[in-house]
Amino acid sequence: MPRDYALAGWYRPGPTPGEAGPAVVVGHVDSAADGPAVFFRLGELRPGAEVLVERADGRTAVFAVDRAARYPKDEFPTREVYGPTDHAALRLITCGGDFDAASGHYRDNIVAFARLVDVR
Repeated sequence: MPRDYALAGWYRPGPTPGEAGPAVVVGHVDSAADGPAVFFRLGELRPGAEVLVERADGRTAVFAVDRAARYPKDEFPTREVYGPTDHAALRLITCGGDFDAASGHYRDNIVAFARLVDVR
């Protein structure tokens, strides 16, 4: 997870955004000190929404959201998020649901699933 709450971070063992397979990008939902963070509105993404990822090669990978869903942390869909795909996919992940003050963590994860539609 990035230390800067305004930035999202790519999961390096996986493919880069735009390559075949599921590129995974994670980011914070908020911070107690600064409020909303980079993925604060992730759960609001609807099918067809466009997600742009600026790549290191200077091009932009354009993804279309298939769906976004909330999962209890102990029911995280690991295989669906990290498992192989037959296309270039994107998985965006943040925390969500109720905040557990005792543990200092959210109880759930929000995951958005998207597929590559263009590279500009």
